[in-house]
Amino acid sequence: MFPIRNFRRFFNKFLKQPFYALKVAKKRFLIKLSYKLKFKEALMPEAITIFLTHRCNLSCKMCGQWGEMGITRKQDSLIVNELSFETLQEFIDQISFFRPNITLFGGEPLLYKDCVKLVRYIKEKKLHCLIITNGWLLEEKIIDLVNAGLDELNISLDGAQELHDSIRGLPGLFNKIAKGLIKLKMIKQKNKLKKPLLNIQTTINQYNYLRLEELLDVAENFGANSLTFHNLIFVFHANIEKQKEIDKILNNSSSNWEGFLFSPNIDVDILYKKIKKILSNKYSFDVDFYPNFSYKELKEYYLNPAYKPKQYSFCCLSPWTAAYVFPDGSIKPCLNFSYSFGNIKDKSFKQIWNSQNAKFFRKVLQQNKAFPICTRCTELFRY
Repeated sequence: MFPIRNFRRFFNKFLKQPFYALKVAKKRFLIKLSYKLKFKEALMPEAITIFLTHRCNLSCKMCGQWGEMGITRKQDSLIVNELSFETLQEFIDQISFFRPNITLFGGEPLLYKDCVKLVRYIKEKKLHCLIITNGWLLEEKIIDLVNAGLDELNISLDGAQELHDSIRGLPGLFNKIAKGLIKLKMIKQKNKLKKPLLNIQTTINQYNYLRLEELLDVAENFGANSLTFHNLIFVFHANIEKQKEIDKILNNSSSNWEGFLFSPNIDVDILYKKIKKILSNKYSFDVDFYPNFSYKELKEYYLNPAYKPKQYSFCCLSPWTAAYVFPDGSIKPCLNFSYSFGNIKDKSFKQIWNSQNAKFFRKVLQQNKAFPICTRCTELFRY
């Protein structure tokens, strides 16, 4: 259902959204049970992430898509791919019967011209909706997003003004985000609204790990409901080379993981001390680190290419629990694999989710519990 290490995250979510949290817990329990019992067909997923566009207006230093080593910036053909609102509307109609939680992502999702319109439609279907955004367009979109009924707003922030703008590669970005978040705070206070919940997401990286405390004041000033520090996603050459053996079996390419092929350049001892110090205090908002590693695990994660989690179950449940819809319509089990279960422009979601491609992928994954590249993907630690 939830790894024990993630109980604090679940409990905090339960306090703010009890019915939503219990629905998630029940669904994940049933999915995990079906995995253990090796059902021939997967149950409908708990969550669906829709990547509305590959486009992004930033070049974040640590980003595997648009950063210095980013894969997306090298593939011009990807940028033109975007599904029409009508196609996505039909897709939402298909999946609404099993009530998945919907996340809208990108690229930058607010660059998709019908993003707010899609949020409104998702909420008309009474589905939980979350957006992950860099916040550049937030000031002009926030009133419409609130009125559309958005449940959660996840904003990516890496530090206070100077540091954030430096990492994100766009001067003035922090102040632009600030205007949007202050506007959101005022709207919620004026209308006595609890939603959308504001979740600040920070990626720990070599540029900000010495200054993580800055985010505490930022979160307080913006009236955040939570602040999550995400351990950096990166890979070693050894992970990619071992993954190639699995790729042959699946007729798959995991080359997009090469965008995350860089050294983290993080002093784990300093980082762990900061984690302990931050977590030792109380705040008006929830604070956690994800994955929630012990000192030994943190050291292994950042320094050992052969690392396998012991405190977490070493099995990837993501292809049973979550579906990822890409801008070309393909449904994939992993964000950086070429492997596709099928395309929503050709078949219904129900047909695709338990297609032969899907069953074969899950069979190979279950035989291996997790693939070599999985230890570098934080989805492994979620379920």
